[in-house]
Amino acid sequence: MDEQFNSRMIFMQIAKNTVVTIHYRMYDTEGNLLDQTEQPIAYLHGGYDNILPPVEEALHGKKIGDSVEVTMQPDDAFGEYEAELVRIEEKDAFPQEVEVGMVFEADDPETGDLMFFRVTEIESNKVVVDGNHPFAGKEIRFVAKVEDVRAANDEEIGHGHVHGEHGHHEREGNSPT
Repeated sequence: MDEQFNSRMIFMQIAKNTVVTIHYRMYDTEGNLLDQTEQPIAYLHGGYDNILPPVEEALHGKKIGDSVEVTMQPDDAFGEYEAELVRIEEKDAFPQEVEVGMVFEADDPETGDLMFFRVTEIESNKVVVDGNHPFAGKEIRFVAKVEDVRAANDEEIGHGHVHGEHGHHEREGNSPT
């Protein structure tokens, strides 16, 4: 790699329409590790909703090697816990191999939006599912280190997400949103 190219990479700052690659760890208020990256994740920076907004704001202007730490209240992170998103369903509405921890998609009857429900309990003929994010209602401390920054290509900007290694693909995501 030539020295001029390497220097440009090291000093490129995170700005709108850059692809940012980070490693992160998330903790609760007691310091318990909730989540962390095994492999770095990449997201398209600049208001595309690919990462939590307070984290994106903290990362803006940073460069490779920089770290950020952001503490977020539930409203800024994964939302407040909503008891009405916990439902008890008949077991025969699920596949025979249903297990605690499985996630199912369902349409919200009021809005028609796609929702995800996690199986939290199974008792005889009933299955308890929860539509809350597992970290809903929690204050989160998010710690991240910038591993790479590059300009996004036109296709990524047009699609609103990163393509390629460690990034989003058309039907899957891997960022903390």
